[in-house]
Amino acid sequence: MPDTGSAQAESNRDTTVFGERLPLARRYAEHLATSGVERGLIGPREADRVWERHVLNCAVVAALVPDGARLVDVGSGAGLPGIPLALALPAARIVLVEPLARRVEWLREVIADLGVAVEVERGRAEEDVVRRRWEGADVVTSRAVAPLARLAGWCLPLLRPGGHMLAIKGAAAADEVERDTAAVRRLGGGVPRIERCGSGIIDPPSTVVVVERNAGAPVRTTRRRGRA
Repeated sequence: MPDTGSAQAESNRDTTVFGERLPLARRYAEHLATSGVERGLIGPREADRVWERHVLNCAVVAALVPDGARLVDVGSGAGLPGIPLALALPAARIVLVEPLARRVEWLREVIADLGVAVEVERGRAEEDVVRRRWEGADVVTSRAVAPLARLAGWCLPLLRPGGHMLAIKGAAAADEVERDTAAVRRLGGGVPRIERCGSGIIDPPSTVVVVERNAGAPVRTTRRRGRA
């Protein structure tokens, strides 16, 4: 017999995160589990756990994003975390930056289907054209893109002074912070700190490394070597 109490609790939890956009969030999860798998954006083993492992895992990071923020999502891939954040934060102005054409095509199809005001930029964060178009952001996000020091070299130049880089990381976040703090500071960032988002909503909570772009500090862009 179905556990109606548990189902209701989960529904209340999800509504807390997405509000009236919950149906859109569930539709996005369907895209991930179907065409996202078929077109190689999500691994086939992830299809049955996209809601908590991917959608909620990203959406709870909205707690760290100011209302109405300009947000750039770097290396967006399947729209993570950018699309869940757009659904959880209707007032945010969000652009997804992704270099691979097949992923960009899928992202644009999904965004059109959802009917949300999210832009997609094909390119890399460190490219001059991307920086000119999107620099001055309040927040730059990423999820499983690169080690912290390299990520800071791509993301900090896109931020306004005082803006924040939010990097969703895994269990090794503390080790990355210990290893890369000096490099992040040389690149124009403050001391990285770790925040846990979504306690009481997801288990375990999402681990986010937060780096502020120092006001008045020059930032250096890290360039990639070779072709991806």
